[in-house]
Amino acid sequence: MKTFFFGMGFSSSAAADFLRTQHPDAPIACTVRTSEKAARLSAEGFSAHVFDGTAPGLTLGPDLRASTHVVFSIAPGAEGDPALVHHRADLDAAAGLEWLCYYSTVGVYGDFGGAWIDESAPLVPRNDRSDRRVLAEQAWRDYAAQRGVPLTILRLAGIYGPGRSTFDKLEDGTSRRIVKPGQVFNRIHVADIGRITALAAEARLDGTFNLSDDEPAPPQDVIVYAAEMLGMAPPPAQDFATAPMTPMQASFYADNKRCSNAAIKAALGIELLYPTYREGLAQILETRS
Repeated sequence: MKTFFFGMGFSSSAAADFLRTQHPDAPIACTVRTSEKAARLSAEGFSAHVFDGTAPGLTLGPDLRASTHVVFSIAPGAEGDPALVHHRADLDAAAGLEWLCYYSTVGVYGDFGGAWIDESAPLVPRNDRSDRRVLAEQAWRDYAAQRGVPLTILRLAGIYGPGRSTFDKLEDGTSRRIVKPGQVFNRIHVADIGRITALAAEARLDGTFNLSDDEPAPPQDVIVYAAEMLGMAPPPAQDFATAPMTPMQASFYADNKRCSNAAIKAALGIELLYPTYREGLAQILETRS
């Protein structure tokens, strides 16, 4: 297995860690946006290349052409997915390619008024970011079909984990307890993204799957629970209708749905490591103590 990650960020790093535990001698190459991060990852044993998505990466071609498994974790731009825009020829030249994976988002579904949905739900995205994800998903399906290789599309819910959780926002004073009656969100712990990506890579899984937790919950409930775990008072409740928010912040509340994860669990024969925010927050608190 020779794995290449386009975008070695929070989720990809977790996947790389899981792959390394299973295949400690298998080479892993990746892209990052800065030479400083490339140097740090190179010191950790990765073959790291600078690629910011606006122009071809100058050094990544040989590693990409040698790869067997490729994971795409870069947000698409107006012109499409950066990897396809700038490095399709290198992918075409990867003679040993066995599997592709694309990290998408549950935002592609749009709003379902809090109802449960699965992967058969229609896609009615409500902003440009999610529109681009829908187009990128299809572009990768078309490419995988052309190459005759399996493709796993993982539609990720709200990602959290050590260093990126409600705890951090509570402690730095940026947490806001916005209350919109009936609003729920799914979440997914980054360790579950990493583990499931690694398992899907080993199985060369094919298909589109939600990757979300078992219990979608109101955001204010998570904040109160985390504050109790820290022994601090939660921030005051704010009514969504009157709370000041940027258009970006407000856009997240436009979608209200409960995303089923039954398909990915059945496909891999697993349960999540952190099925709800309670287990996930407990793990994060343990790593901090």
